[in-house]
Amino acid sequence: MWITKLKIKHDCVIGNRCKQFNVTTIGTPFSVYIKNNITYSPQLHKVEGEPENIEKFFKDLRKDKKISNVEIEGNNLFLIEVQKKKKVTASIFSTLGPKIIFVKPVFVDKEGYEYWEVASWEKEILAKFIEGIIKEVSREVEVLKLEQTKLKDIYFSHLMPNLTVNQSLAIRLAFERGYYLWPRKTSLGKLAKEAKISIPTFREHLKKAEEKLMPNLISQVKP
Repeated sequence: MWITKLKIKHDCVIGNRCKQFNVTTIGTPFSVYIKNNITYSPQLHKVEGEPENIEKFFKDLRKDKKISNVEIEGNNLFLIEVQKKKKVTASIFSTLGPKIIFVKPVFVDKEGYEYWEVASWEKEILAKFIEGIIKEVSREVEVLKLEQTKLKDIYFSHLMPNLTVNQSLAIRLAFERGYYLWPRKTSLGKLAKEAKISIPTFREHLKKAEEKLMPNLISQVKP
């Protein structure tokens, strides 16, 4: 198998708002379909950030006329992006999609950059895919890697545990601030202060998040 990792910046309903509202997302694109020269692109995203920023993100997204079938639960988001075929990233998948495998969820950072990791059994297919992205989507594309890989390096997607917004915030802060490093770079007190809640409340959110995430983590490392 061949795999490529791309860093992309383009005019995107998700990426633009990640930068505007200082949040990140992890998302999964599904099969697209085209009808009457209109492309329909279903997507599932998990939005991470400060609760008030996530709320603003969702509120603004609902106003976008290019979005339909919006469903929101906690910080999980389902939507269908609807655009003319020639103007949407999904049009590339309509031709190369059957030959392209997303090996990791798409990550969008706070500057609106998207990180894609896709694979195929032929290097030439990935080369055409990259050419299509540059031609149809954006010239701001950086190829971070293009290499042959083993099957063990291919990611198998699993549904994420249903964390509440506060649980998600607690586990994210703990990870980003070095709570799980040794020696620890922060304390529960500092994390609770940043989250603007009491230490016992923060500890409870973190504990529940860990309890939900741990079974998934253990299943990934089983031989």
